Amino acid sequence: MSGIKEINISQEMRSSFLDYAMSVIVSRALPDVRDGLKPVHRRILYAMHDLGIHADKPYKKSARIVGDVIGKYHPHGDSAVYETMVRMAQDFNYRYMLVDGHGNFGSVDGDSAAAMRYTESRMSKISMELLRDLNKDTIDYQDNYDGEEREPVVLPARFPNLLVNGTTGIAVGMATNIPPHQLGEVIDGVLAISRDPEITIPELMEIIPGPDFPTGGLILGRSGIRKAYETGRGSITLRAKVVIEQKSNGKEVIIVNELPYQVNKARLVEKIAELARDKKIEGITDLRDESDRKGMRIVIEVRKDANANVLLNNLYKQTALQSSFGINTLALVNGHPKVLNLKQCLVHYLEHQQVVIRRRTEFELRKAEARAHILEGLRIALDNLDAVITLIRGSQTTDIAREGLMTQFSLSEKQAQAILDMRLQRLTGLEREKIEDEFQSLMKLIAELKAILGDEEKILEIIREELLEIKERFNDKRRTEIVTSGLENIEDEDLIPQENIVISLTHNGYIKRLPVSTYRAQRRGGRGIQGMGTNEDDFVEHLITTSTHDTILFFTNKGKVYRSKGYEIPEFSRTAKGIPIINLLGIEKGEWVNAIIPVEEFVDDWSLFFTTKEGISKRSPLTSFANIRTNGLIALSLREGDELISVQLTDGTKHMIIGTKNGMLIHFPETDVRSMGRTATGVKGISLDPGDEVVGMEVLEEDSDVLIVTKNGYGKRTPAAEYRIQGRGGKGIKTCHVTEKNGNLVSMRVVTGEEDLMLITTGGVLIRIDVAGISKMGRNTQGVKLISMKEDDSEFVATVAKVEKEEEEPQENEAIEGEEISTDSTPDNDVPENEE
Repeated sequence: MSGIKEINISQEMRSSFLDYAMSVIVSRALPDVRDGLKPVHRRILYAMHDLGIHADKPYKKSARIVGDVIGKYHPHGDSAVYETMVRMAQDFNYRYMLVDGHGNFGSVDGDSAAAMRYTESRMSKISMELLRDLNKDTIDYQDNYDGEEREPVVLPARFPNLLVNGTTGIAVGMATNIPPHQLGEVIDGVLAISRDPEITIPELMEIIPGPDFPTGGLILGRSGIRKAYETGRGSITLRAKVVIEQKSNGKEVIIVNELPYQVNKARLVEKIAELARDKKIEGITDLRDESDRKGMRIVIEVRKDANANVLLNNLYKQTALQSSFGINTLALVNGHPKVLNLKQCLVHYLEHQQVVIRRRTEFELRKAEARAHILEGLRIALDNLDAVITLIRGSQTTDIAREGLMTQFSLSEKQAQAILDMRLQRLTGLEREKIEDEFQSLMKLIAELKAILGDEEKILEIIREELLEIKERFNDKRRTEIVTSGLENIEDEDLIPQENIVISLTHNGYIKRLPVSTYRAQRRGGRGIQGMGTNEDDFVEHLITTSTHDTILFFTNKGKVYRSKGYEIPEFSRTAKGIPIINLLGIEKGEWVNAIIPVEEFVDDWSLFFTTKEGISKRSPLTSFANIRTNGLIALSLREGDELISVQLTDGTKHMIIGTKNGMLIHFPETDVRSMGRTATGVKGISLDPGDEVVGMEVLEEDSDVLIVTKNGYGKRTPAAEYRIQGRGGKGIKTCHVTEKNGNLVSMRVVTGEEDLMLITTGGVLIRIDVAGISKMGRNTQGVKLISMKEDDSEFVATVAKVEKEEEEPQENEAIEGEEISTDSTPDNDVPENEE
């Protein structure tokens, strides 16, 4: 057993894995910074070059090329090589294709290419530039895997392919993801560095503004690009290029013309159809893929009462119409992986070109000097023609003649052999003149080549000329548009008129906005108008007045807060039910909105006051809610089983009242509750009896009344003076005598008599009442009837909203045309109201 060697298994595992990792990093997954190619790409192009399958030659079977690659240079699976070659021929994957494919090479829908025995390929015109001057000793060669062939270590790469076409690769413990760029811009960047080596990355970004993807689309903002160009790592947001068209029948149509890079079109269409089918996105009436060879066209027809912009925003959020691209500029520099910024990529490429031009010049100089040496011997022979002929005629053998020429005329062996090989026709006068002209031109060329090698600026000038030549031949227009965030904001807000609106939200989560003049005032006790079209099990639960430019904060029962702008909520007719709020906000399952606050500006001195169903209260600075993510933010931490009931905007000097279902009310200064952080739970605001719960919390103003409305449509006003100030946390005092006739409290409001009251029933009926017409009564009374209910007890009051009074006294059941309710949602005026 002497052949067995004992080794430490952990050391062997470490050593073997490191060898494997380095092999993957250097020989498979990462591109070389100089030519931007991984070994498999380089071997495919070199094999095609070696087979003579150039851009101006006929196509050859792909299988023949793949066989040559795996047989000579790349001992891996044939499918891996063919799939790589297919990608190099796809115009939606490569910005400038390196393989010219003939046949089915796949599609943007994810269709795979035909088998390699069916397709044909050849080098593309631009890939010829990667191998130009390959035979002029411009690069080094190495043995292939079995030592029987030679392959290039790197290609001359006459254009900066690393940035132009980009690359993606996963190695061991590292990965690269470099986006493609526009050829002319990258070449201009190399030229700028060649002229000014001290150029900064911000200056380079004026020349190379960002990536340019083969599929076009939009890049949102420049911050991700700047970070990637400065550090080598960053993330950019890509968005499809979309237009919204209006048809003759008034319906809007969303047309998608360009997709983000590497998005599968067929899967995208399937995803949109799935979201529409599952009602996660509502408003889509038809979806068609009308793409053809002329271009991409996905048509999304929008329902007439739906807002196309809101629908499109939801598609951006829930589909690949908007996606991110993580940039990681990792490449091999001198055989070692390194993360590179934009300037480093260009500098390394420029240095490679300097080496290529220098080596090519040296090669051409050696060739010219060798030819000049021969011509110089021929000139000597022609000048001594008779003596040379006599010497050759008198020699017994070629070797004797060669030795005689070398001795008699001081020639080298090569010169002597060239004289012996010279044909008799070269002795004519014309041929002798040609030899002399060739010699003189060669001497001039040798001087020029030596001058180039002696002057670095001349080498740079050659690089510039050749790059400009490639730019002139292959440059095209930028496809991807870079949109700054500032322009996005203009589209949203500055182009939308500022006007007062009413926002309603139903129990089942349908939201809409209407002009505030839609609602009409009526006498107390009237039947009301149909406020909106609802299902049998749905009713309006929230109603607020605000402005299109205000920020609307939505607070949910789970203690989370979401935000939207007033104009982002789609406008519908009075009888339409609106759109599901999940299409507008990222509300989770089992979560619903139970408080809405409009805010014009987030001011330091103002706070939000919270109260939960179990009587817990909390006060937090308004500025804590200025930046809310699209998926919401925790507004307060809730105890198990508790829910958020009400939220009010306060300025630190207010008094708060909390009312309960059983008719209890407590009054205390807001400063009794200290200011807390956003995620705090809070302290006890009111102590509740078993079975009781909070139905409302309000700011109590001076000379105001407390208005309560009960489940069966009864209500009353009670002067605020009847409610003495108590310390927070007590049980409070009675505010209403609750009986079976009037029912439990459903709402408690603070009023002055200068406003109107909107009552909404579970049947979707809405009535507007002048608050001044509601009777003032003592605390321990039932109240008077405010709205008539159906006699079968199937209807009850669901929501109460307080709005500004109409200026004119209306006739019963008559509309006041053109009247609007003025609203203030700024901290400079009265505190905005919300709904429970």
